[in-house]
Amino acid sequence: MIIRQAFFEGTIHAGQEEAFKAYIAEKLMPLWLAFPGVREVRVLYNIERDEGAPAYPFVLSTMYESREALAAALDSAVRYESRDVTKGLLEMFDGHIHHHVFDLALS
Repeated sequence: MIIRQAFFEGTIHAGQEEAFKAYIAEKLMPLWLAFPGVREVRVLYNIERDEGAPAYPFVLSTMYESREALAAALDSAVRYESRDVTKGLLEMFDGHIHHHVFDLALS
């Protein structure tokens, strides 16, 4: 399995935390679930971290069967639509997003 994660490093604007979560649930989650080949979508909100660790208030994690399935999802129309809709989310966020791809070792 291949896992792609988007790490939102920074801060959600003060007082916008609930609006940020609602925007994800209402506008972005339906798009992420529509990515071709997606097996799982997880939305993670930080509740605590080690002292001195960078702030990741939100992480998006998606799972695919293979690197080919991930490539197809990243080349899909729904991905470009979700990128456009994400602009509204970024209006409530200061920081940057970086993506990582992992190979999930199944035991």
